[in-house]
Amino acid sequence: MLVLSCLGAGLSSADSGDEIQRYREMINDPMANPAFLNVDRGEALWALARGTKNVSLETCDLGKGPGVLEGAYAELPRYFADADQVMDLEQRLLWCMKNVQGLDTADVLSRKFSAPAVTSDMEDLVAYIANKSSGKTFHIPLDHPQEKQAYALGEELFYRRGSLLDFSCATCHSADGAKIRTTQLPNLSKPGKDASDTMGSWPTYRVSQSQTRTMQNRLWDCYRQMRMPPPEYGSAGLTALMMYLTKQADGGPINVPSIKR
Repeated sequence: MLVLSCLGAGLSSADSGDEIQRYREMINDPMANPAFLNVDRGEALWALARGTKNVSLETCDLGKGPGVLEGAYAELPRYFADADQVMDLEQRLLWCMKNVQGLDTADVLSRKFSAPAVTSDMEDLVAYIANKSSGKTFHIPLDHPQEKQAYALGEELFYRRGSLLDFSCATCHSADGAKIRTTQLPNLSKPGKDASDTMGSWPTYRVSQSQTRTMQNRLWDCYRQMRMPPPEYGSAGLTALMMYLTKQADGGPINVPSIKR
């Protein structure tokens, strides 16, 4: 924030945009990205036996077969027959913890978002699993009726206005070239580069928060900024919104974990 404040002093809007782009390029160094520490912790958690069944998550089916991680994130959210439900990665991991491991997820949920000196199993696992799809492209075919229903619900939630500010997701993310101060706002109301660049870069390390964040955290923060009640973590509503947004990025590349301001 201090760097950006300094960069903004005395610069025109165009110059500020150029400098912010330079800043983004400076920090976009995978070898210096702290999120890869989350990837390492996530790999250890994936193989850790725990819960009443004392087994690891290595038999958890993320859609491509038990234990198969390569490309799984690129096809989520999706319908899972064993749960009879459409799930995103975070929902599915919670389901596997409960049903595969017999794990009481109360502690996991109490740390769903990391904080100083507090790690998050969910952020670690998501960073590890999503990284296994890095270099691939999103593939969201909407073959199952429940996937189509989730997409339709997600679209409705994207445009639904509410709360004190009468805002919706579309208020900030349905126009080309929109900005808040010097921050460009991606147009997520249609397929294209904005949606691809956005969805293909989460999870990410937020320099401003000194933490790795998942898309569920980003959506939670958007609702907070709109002054709406915080959505329930791992809820069907958040997964539906994820389905709508990820479908807009269908065919777009994945490069995660990324690093952002």
